[in-house]
Amino acid sequence: MRRTTYLIPVVVAVVALALSSMFIVDERQKALVLQFGRVVQIKEDPGLGFKIPLFQDVVRYDDRILSIDVDPLEVTPLDDRRLVVDAFARYRIADLERFRQAVGLGGEVSAANRMDGILRDQLRATLGSVSSNDILSSDRLALMLQIRNGAAEEAEALGISVVDVRLKRTDLPRENLEATFERMRAERVREATDERARGREAAQRITAQADRTVVELVSDAARQSEIIRGEADAERERVFANAFGADPEFFEFYRSMTAYQRSLRGNNSTMVLSPDSEFFNYLRSDTGASASE
Repeated sequence: MRRTTYLIPVVVAVVALALSSMFIVDERQKALVLQFGRVVQIKEDPGLGFKIPLFQDVVRYDDRILSIDVDPLEVTPLDDRRLVVDAFARYRIADLERFRQAVGLGGEVSAANRMDGILRDQLRATLGSVSSNDILSSDRLALMLQIRNGAAEEAEALGISVVDVRLKRTDLPRENLEATFERMRAERVREATDERARGREAAQRITAQADRTVVELVSDAARQSEIIRGEADAERERVFANAFGADPEFFEFYRSMTAYQRSLRGNNSTMVLSPDSEFFNYLRSDTGASASE
């Protein structure tokens, strides 16, 4: 009975010692075994691991891709047009031993702070070497790649691998927005005024050209009409002359009928003539001049 009493504490102590010598690494983690602060074992594969109780400790770090958002940062591009930039980065712990040496007891929190400083320096250096139009354009993938490569070189000393860096937002500072909008509105008004002036100039030029064309066409038409009228009058006189030469009596009759048609109209003024006037020869007789003889 006394022997059993002594064995139970021993068994419990042995079991406790055995359990304290084992540790489990999750598939989302990596672990370091430290002995008096010095790395003696690196456990990167998930599963069961062993350590010396009381003398060795286990420190676990996240093996997943981590994210860090950089607070809004004001940068000054080459054209001195200040911009406020929001960015984020994706990274993971690549070298556990180097990471432990770099951040010490601060762990992942200290690493995030160090990464924030690195990203800010790279954002200022890279975006300060180009114009604001390059930053604001949709094709800025090369700039993000340059920032990622620069951050990756510095983060390598921390045992960190930078996966990606992205620019989320690039805006003007709030105090500059209104002035920028006013300048944009003024530029648009100026462009609109220039366009209207050019439109009026083009309209005047087209109107002048049209007026000139109208004058030329009217003048040409009048000239042609006078030519045609003259030719027609000449032809008429020729026909009359031929008719008069062929039959003077018929020509005289035609001329009298034409005179009657033009003078004896309903809206004419009153005509006072002698009844014996030669004007009425063909009204008194169809033979005209022979009737009066």
